[in-house]
Amino acid sequence: MSPTDEQGYPETGQTRTRLPGGDPYGGAPRRTGRSSSRGLVTVVGVVVLLIAAIAFANRGDGSSADGSTAKGDQPRTSSTAASGTKPVESKSGGIPSGFAHSGQGAESAAANYAVALVSADILKPVRRSEVVKQVFVIDQQASLTDKFNKAYDKQFLSSIGLDANGNAPAGHTYVSRTAPLGTKLTNYSDAAATVEVWCTGVFGTAGDDSTNPVTSDWFTMTLQLRWENGDWKVDSFSQKDGPAPVPGDNKASSADQMAKAVEEYGGFTYAR
Repeated sequence: MSPTDEQGYPETGQTRTRLPGGDPYGGAPRRTGRSSSRGLVTVVGVVVLLIAAIAFANRGDGSSADGSTAKGDQPRTSSTAASGTKPVESKSGGIPSGFAHSGQGAESAAANYAVALVSADILKPVRRSEVVKQVFVIDQQASLTDKFNKAYDKQFLSSIGLDANGNAPAGHTYVSRTAPLGTKLTNYSDAAATVEVWCTGVFGTAGDDSTNPVTSDWFTMTLQLRWENGDWKVDSFSQKDGPAPVPGDNKASSADQMAKAVEEYGGFTYAR
C-alpha cells in the first residue's frame, strides 16, 4: 500500500497535474517544467489522492471481452481494428456515451473517460460538474463533486497560473490534452469491468512568461467501470506513471506554436 500524506491520502510522487484521478489533472491535469518538479508532484498527487479514496467495487468475473472463457490461442493484446459495432453518439459537452454492453464497449468507454478526466474542463467549476455527471455512476457524483471542488479551489488554481474560473491569464493558453495509446481489459462481467488505459499527453500553460511550461507525460489510468442505466460509467479510478519511452531529441516548440496547435487541432473520440 502506498504511504499516505497527513490527510490520509496515498502519496503518488507523480509529476503530472491531473484532475480527479491522479493529479489535479485533477484528476489529472497539468504539469510544470522540470525545474518546478516539486510543484508538479503536488498537483499530480491531488488527483491521484482523490481517486484512490474511492473504493474499488464490482470486480469482474475474469471472462474475456466477448463473454467467453479465455483460450490459449487468443492474442495477449486486443486489436484496435474496426469491429463493425455502431459508433457511440456524443451527448452534451462532447463526451461520448452509449457504449456497447461488452468488453470492447468497456474499453472504448475507459479510453474516452480518461481523456475527459485529464482535460482542462475539470479545472473549470461550471464544466466540472457536467463532466462528473456524465462520467461517473450516480452514487459517486455528489462525493466526487465535493472532493473535486475542494481540490481545485482558488488557491490551487492560482498555484498553476489560473483564475478562480480555471482560465489562463490574457496572452496565455492552458493545455491539458491526453491521447490513449492502448487499453487492456483485466476484469469483465455484465455488471462491471476493469480497464487499464495507457496514455501520453501534454500539460501546462503556453505563454512567453509562463512559469508552468507545456511538457509531455506518460501514465496509465485504471478505471473501475459499472454498467448503469444502459451505459458504462466510472465507479473509481487511479493512475500511475509510465510506461515511458526514452526521450527523443525533438526541438521544443515555442509557446505560441503550442497554443496555436491546441486551438487548431481538435481531440479524438475513441470508439471501436
